[in-house]
Amino acid sequence: MNQRISKIVEEPGNGTLEVFPLPANESFLLELLTDIFINYWDIIHFGVSVQGAVWEIRAPNAPNKINLLDGYLTVDFGSWHFHICIGEHKGSKCNPASSELARHRRTARAELYRSLKGDGSPVSWGLRLFNGNNEQQMTVFLPNPFITLEQKVVKEPLWEQLTMWDHLRKKFLGLNPDDKDRMAKKFIHG
Repeated sequence: MNQRISKIVEEPGNGTLEVFPLPANESFLLELLTDIFINYWDIIHFGVSVQGAVWEIRAPNAPNKINLLDGYLTVDFGSWHFHICIGEHKGSKCNPASSELARHRRTARAELYRSLKGDGSPVSWGLRLFNGNNEQQMTVFLPNPFITLEQKVVKEPLWEQLTMWDHLRKKFLGLNPDDKDRMAKKFIHG
């Protein structure tokens, strides 16, 4: 895969992010999300992060099933599941989706990101998906060397918690681990 260039963006409420754009086509997103939920379900939090609400959910177990139907990826954990539109969505014969509604629902932008402190050192890492109206569909909060899986801040960074980030960068961006990811000395929130 070709290396992708990152960009620095300032977002109200999110601060400075370094964003690594990803393809938003169905086959790429299916591979990416399947990799994440099959191989890393036990070390991620996921949900939405919008102004006024952040849902950081942990899966109770490995997915029982991941499938794709009418553009919607379903990740089923048994006692609950979620759907996210990543591909061509037509609706049913009885209730077809208009082209505008299908465009609105489908993932139009995908990106890996790292949140940066004022000195440029990263303090959080993740994946974000946005629909055709630029509304956030999902954030996957990746393991953070400054926070345990139980969401407790640690005194000394646990750099091994960047293994998933390094894997995703290598597999989906063609980028090797970056020393920049190990620059920060402590977690800074917001």
